[in-house]
Amino acid sequence: WPDEARDALVGLLGAGRAAVPVWEELDQAGVLVRLIPDWERVRHRPQRNPIHTYTVDRHLIETVAGAAAFTREVARPDLLLIGALLHDIGKGWPGDHSTTGEVVVRDIAARMGLPAADVEVLATMVRHHLLLPETATRRDLDDPVTISRVAEAVGSHEVLELLAALAVADGLATGPAAWNSWKANLVSDLVRRVRSALAGTPPAPAPALSAEQASLARHGGGAIRVNGGAVTVVAPDRPGLLWRAAGVLAAHRMVVRSASAASAGSTAVIEFAVVPEYGSPPDPATLEADLRLVLAGRLDIEQRLARRTRSLRPPRVPVAPPRVTLVDDASNTATVVEVRAHDRPGLLWKIGRAFGDCGLDVKAARVETLGAEAVDVFYVVDRAGRPITDEAQRGQVREHVLSALR
Repeated sequence: WPDEARDALVGLLGAGRAAVPVWEELDQAGVLVRLIPDWERVRHRPQRNPIHTYTVDRHLIETVAGAAAFTREVARPDLLLIGALLHDIGKGWPGDHSTTGEVVVRDIAARMGLPAADVEVLATMVRHHLLLPETATRRDLDDPVTISRVAEAVGSHEVLELLAALAVADGLATGPAAWNSWKANLVSDLVRRVRSALAGTPPAPAPALSAEQASLARHGGGAIRVNGGAVTVVAPDRPGLLWRAAGVLAAHRMVVRSASAASAGSTAVIEFAVVPEYGSPPDPATLEADLRLVLAGRLDIEQRLARRTRSLRPPRVPVAPPRVTLVDDASNTATVVEVRAHDRPGLLWKIGRAFGDCGLDVKAARVETLGAEAVDVFYVVDRAGRPITDEAQRGQVREHVLSALR
């Protein structure tokens, strides 16, 4: 491409929301497929994942419109805009769209006349455009392996800031199920840690407990604070706390959309994002009372949930079977278990209880619900605080969790 043509494209993309109707007019006139022939493969293409609001082509230009807001915050705004436009271009080909998209974008960027170094940056952006949100929501950010893997993948501060801006724009353009304040905070924390790793300096430590969490911790036996759709549980750390707390929420007809669990010394902090199945949320005092009873062993939450399960109607359409994967090399201090299943009341409680039956403790967790599908990741250790290395035991854990979900 002539430099003037490439500059004109970047100028249009940088117009933000105003560029959307212009882009659609160019598309209808057949100009886009002449400039970018690979665009034909994503035109009007439906998305496979129901969390998407738009078709693939409209999603791409919506992502560009969102990315335009970050052009003052990155060193290479031109690459941010082009990367946003092409990040899902691989969905026009079979296979993993991040992998195929990397191949396609190398060809497109070369035809645009970009220098080799810029082509590499764009290829990395497309290949890793899901790296930050997926890592932030599915890995323990306190585990050094997590940060080193991301730092190795991005390679530089320039790529990190481009991927951070793209993650926000992509999430917002996908739909409300794909981006929320919980995910935004996790991605921001991950970026902060990776930035420090790339600079060779330790990140500024986050406070062990926030002021609100410290206030809750002073309650002693365990406390719950409900603020809209955010539920914070602070209690003395003990095996099974996560799934017992999740059981209390499920018994009160609260649907867990996302959750994270971590420990600060002898205190465990669990953050849930929840919505009531219907009506108004329950009284926080009732939730706290039931949590204390469960922790004291004076409330049979299993019986309550069993009654709820019997009253539920089976799914009207067939759903894919659950999948349990033990992720190798994701941590040196724990075994990482990823569970994907159709979401239903008490799911987190069932998974956690299965770990407890196997003699495992959940050291950290990331829980996310995307549409009707749950993607839950757990860092588990045995009673001695070590990861599971015996292959037979690993297989037993996998089968026990699967059995609990059937």
